[in-house]
Amino acid sequence: MLSDLEIAKNCNLESIETIAEKLGIESSDLIPYGKDKAKVSLDVLTKNNATKPADLVLVTSINPTPAGEGKSTVTVGLAQALQQLGKSVSCALREPSLGPVMGIKGGATGGGYSQVVPMESINLHFTGDIHAITAANNALSALIDNHIFQGNALNIDIRRITWKRVVDLNDRALREVIIGLGGVKQGIPREDGFTITVASEIMAVLCLADSYDDLKLRLGRMIIGYTVDDEPVTVKDLAVEGALTLLLKEAFQPNLVQTLEGVPAFIHGGPFANIAHGCNSVIATKMASKVSDIVVTEAGFGADLGAEKFLNIKSRMAELNPKAVVVVATIRALKMHGGVPVADLDKENVEALLDGLSNLKKHTETIEAFELPYVVAINQFTSDTKKEVEALTSWCQTEGIAVAETNVWKDGGRGGLALGKEVLKLLEEKQTRFKPLYPLDASLKEKIEKVATTVYGAAGVDYNKDAEEMIHRLTQLGFDNLPICMAKTQYSLSDDPTLLGRPKDFRLMIREIRPSIGAGFIVCLTGDVLTMPGLPKQPAALQMDIGADLEAIGLF
Repeated sequence: MLSDLEIAKNCNLESIETIAEKLGIESSDLIPYGKDKAKVSLDVLTKNNATKPADLVLVTSINPTPAGEGKSTVTVGLAQALQQLGKSVSCALREPSLGPVMGIKGGATGGGYSQVVPMESINLHFTGDIHAITAANNALSALIDNHIFQGNALNIDIRRITWKRVVDLNDRALREVIIGLGGVKQGIPREDGFTITVASEIMAVLCLADSYDDLKLRLGRMIIGYTVDDEPVTVKDLAVEGALTLLLKEAFQPNLVQTLEGVPAFIHGGPFANIAHGCNSVIATKMASKVSDIVVTEAGFGADLGAEKFLNIKSRMAELNPKAVVVVATIRALKMHGGVPVADLDKENVEALLDGLSNLKKHTETIEAFELPYVVAINQFTSDTKKEVEALTSWCQTEGIAVAETNVWKDGGRGGLALGKEVLKLLEEKQTRFKPLYPLDASLKEKIEKVATTVYGAAGVDYNKDAEEMIHRLTQLGFDNLPICMAKTQYSLSDDPTLLGRPKDFRLMIREIRPSIGAGFIVCLTGDVLTMPGLPKQPAALQMDIGADLEAIGLF
């Protein structure tokens, strides 16, 4: 059996100019990065005269498990299936972070015969967007410390600087650090720390801005800390928003690549969904919508995280109108939610499968709460038995849920034709009434509790003292009219990663509130979620190498 990397290497790529031609994008609007990828000028947004935006299809999933769900694979496979069905389609995905690539989760380019390519480049440095965000973030950190060293005209309280440095790797040793040691000439000693780049507010700003002017305004609004008089200090106060915008000039342009079957794919932005908003950039989604009739996009992790934020944050800010949702589930993962250990997942166990369906049911209820039509995609594995597939299909039919078996990992677009036809039915038959779960003028606590009870199924929400104080302070500052971005474990509907299935009678703990005013939301940290992950005992990097032909080895 060929690995994902071997399949990708054996494919015959079309030139990036040919891919652009499928979308009506002129070669003069491309900034090529070799033969197989390119940046696309924002001029495309004003050149295209499409009278209506594309039908936007969101792909989400149940809570992830080590058994695998294949959300990105299904996203790519569905786009390929829609192309085989004669539709003008593109997909819009996020860029992979080196943290998961070198760690445990792997890349984010799909798998098998449903991949975006060149997968090696996309999973590593790609066009340098994430490096540019890292540079902009750390330039701001350096400018903050230099301002303090040079006299601190803004009277910044060095004990209350909230801006952290970043690196796009999992490095637990950098979570808490002391900087400025070594004497007077080395700066002012203070506590600092690192987060992973994809959790940076600059990543969120880049993904939610809709123009260069908007990008600059959002960067200027970012809060970096507080004065000794407890007043917020912004990037605009430091007068460096222009420099940050300059560093992000190329990174702000969407990237165009292709799938194994030549479907155009916009890959841009990479915020995590468990600690950020988990969606590709607004600018890429809008560009894809301008140049194709259907756009298939994904949001990170399960419907409790990425989909909720796609619908409550991104769609609201960008005035997007999603038309249909695909909820990806695997029999293996559902059995794990039903109590089966990883070692026994290949054994038939219909009873555990049925127990695990409570997790799928909760996610479908979440999509229903947004009043959107949806279909469940059964992403098949070779270990699935006939009885298990029949049990899952029968349950969906009994619940009145549209369902389609997919085998896009093995068969590419052909394996997603049934799913593609179900999606087209939803697009043709359903009149969507999409609406966010809460109004922006609700209080911060009302928004938090709406998500916790409606999406997670929590019995209620508790707040520690620091969170309570920050909610009060943000309300005083007039920031209570922003949406919320929950930072929560991806493995459970609750804030406890060990509670699989559909936990009952739990209360969600909000331990910290962070304003992301540039991004335009308030981050709420729950449980023990971290903004700088650590590497596992056996990181994926141990299997990676470079061959005599300079080709990658061991990259999935």
